[in-house]
Amino acid sequence: MLKIRLKRLGAKKAPTYRVIVINSTTKREGKPIEELGYYNPKTKDMKLNKASAEAWISKGAQPTETVKYLITNCNADGSLNYKKKEVVKLSKKALAKKAEEEAKAAEEAKAAEEAAKAAEVADAPAEEPAAEEKSEEA
Repeated sequence: MLKIRLKRLGAKKAPTYRVIVINSTTKREGKPIEELGYYNPKTKDMKLNKASAEAWISKGAQPTETVKYLITNCNADGSLNYKKKEVVKLSKKALAKKAEEEAKAAEEAKAAEEAAKAAEVADAPAEEPAAEEKSEEA
C-alpha cells in the first residue's frame, strides 16, 4: 500500500519535512517513490505539487492526517494557506482576573435588573387602587 507522508529532515528541535510517496512498509527515511514538496512547520513555509498529490490519491495512495490537512489547505501555487489564530492565550492570573471581572459585571447587571423590577412593582400597586375606586363609583 502506498502512503503519502512526511519525511523528517533538519537538525534537532528544528525539523523540516519533505512530502513523499512511499510504500507503507518502508522506514520513514527510506527512499521515496516520488517527492511532492516540502514543509517547514516553524516558518509555515510550504511548497507542494498539489496536482501530483491528487493524482497519487486517485491511484490509491493514502495520505496521513497531517498531509491531508496540508493538501486541503494548499493554494493553487502550492503554498500553505495559513490562518493565524486570533485567540490570545492568557496566563492563569489573567484568566482569574477576567473571570472575576465577568462575575462582577454579571452581579451588577442582575442588581440593575432587580432594581428595575422593584420599580415596576412599586409603580403598579399605586395605579391599581385608583382603578378599583373608579369601578366602585360607577
